[in-house]
Amino acid sequence: MPLLIIGAVLGLLSTIFLIAYLSIKNKKEVLGFDRNMKDTVIIKRLLSYAKPYYKSFIVVFLLMAFCVASDIILPLITGSVTKILGEEYFEYIDILKLVIVYILLLLMSVICSYIQAILLQKVGQKIVSKIREELFINIESLSHNQLNNIPVGKLVTRVSNDTDAVSHMFTGLLVNLVKNVFMILGVIIAMFLVNTKLALIVMAFAPFIVFFTVIFRKFSRKAYREVKNNITDINTFLSENLSGIKITQIFNQEEKKLKDFNEKNNRLAKSSIKQMFVFSIFRPSVYMLNIFATITLFYVAGNSAIDGIEAFGQLITYSTIIIFYQYLGSFFTPIQNLAEQFNRLQAAFASSEKIFTIMDMVPEVVDEEDAIELNEIKGELQDLCLKYLEPNDYLEIQEFLNTKVRYREESIQKLEKKIADMLLPTKIPF
Repeated sequence: MPLLIIGAVLGLLSTIFLIAYLSIKNKKEVLGFDRNMKDTVIIKRLLSYAKPYYKSFIVVFLLMAFCVASDIILPLITGSVTKILGEEYFEYIDILKLVIVYILLLLMSVICSYIQAILLQKVGQKIVSKIREELFINIESLSHNQLNNIPVGKLVTRVSNDTDAVSHMFTGLLVNLVKNVFMILGVIIAMFLVNTKLALIVMAFAPFIVFFTVIFRKFSRKAYREVKNNITDINTFLSENLSGIKITQIFNQEEKKLKDFNEKNNRLAKSSIKQMFVFSIFRPSVYMLNIFATITLFYVAGNSAIDGIEAFGQLITYSTIIIFYQYLGSFFTPIQNLAEQFNRLQAAFASSEKIFTIMDMVPEVVDEEDAIELNEIKGELQDLCLKYLEPNDYLEIQEFLNTKVRYREESIQKLEKKIADMLLPTKIPF
């Protein structure tokens, strides 16, 4: 009866999720599939920034491997202690040795995690600082026309928010992603080595995990994209309006700007709530699978251990049950984190693409090959005159200034003579 109830609940949830998936699978324009760069291109460009620090990353992955191995070994030690305690006669020293090994592994795992976090933070900040520097330099080289076509708020978002997303990818996301993958594979191998039949029971829930994860990715990707787009919109609005707040006050437009801000703020709030709603469905769903797997494990293995009979041709002990109970947590938690981290990785790739798009912009105005460098500029006032210009004079000067003039000495003299001829001879001393 417990297994039938579990099967019925899983079937019902799978049907509901399938209907939800089919309702949006063809709406790619709603999901925001606006990526132009391939992931391989983005990864290659990001790795070029990480290449100088490859030694640090090697150390980080070695520390990560030790942490994964410790997490897989610790349940085996707990099971060994339980097995010894289940014997009629046992030596206390045997338990003490296993406890000491357990504590040492745990302490070393904590130390390795700390060193890993410090190394990643240092390397990640250096990489992101380099990206910010190159991005800012390229923005400075753009022409006025190019800068006028890009809202200032978007440039601020590229330099701040998008680079933060790249920073999070280097400081923890990639390593944790790899760690969770190896953790899942390591736990699966360990379970099959301990007890093949119980491992197959646990793996029976794997198709549901994959199914729920695929559906979660669809909804979470949409939620992530909406939140990021709304953050960009509100940053653009703030940058443009705060820089021109005096104009807003002069023309008494505070209420209108407040209304516009509330609209963008409400859209950001709604998209954030949608994102939290998606996670509020996925997390309990994976946790529910964990609970169902635990119930199935206790029901099948518990009956075998209590009655002393074989289950699927193998005799199950209490120590085996404890080992599998701990492995269940180590199996489902990385899967849950893996799905979320994959979406954050895609969000980081989207931010990277936006950064590289700005970096790849070629300045429209560049110096000629034989342009003269002005090493030192001195400003002096001589024979200053004042005149009220006619509208036609303004147009003539503007037209002259807009022409492409080479910055040579004769061009500067020509410009000075052009303006001097348009001024009245009356000189006003200052």
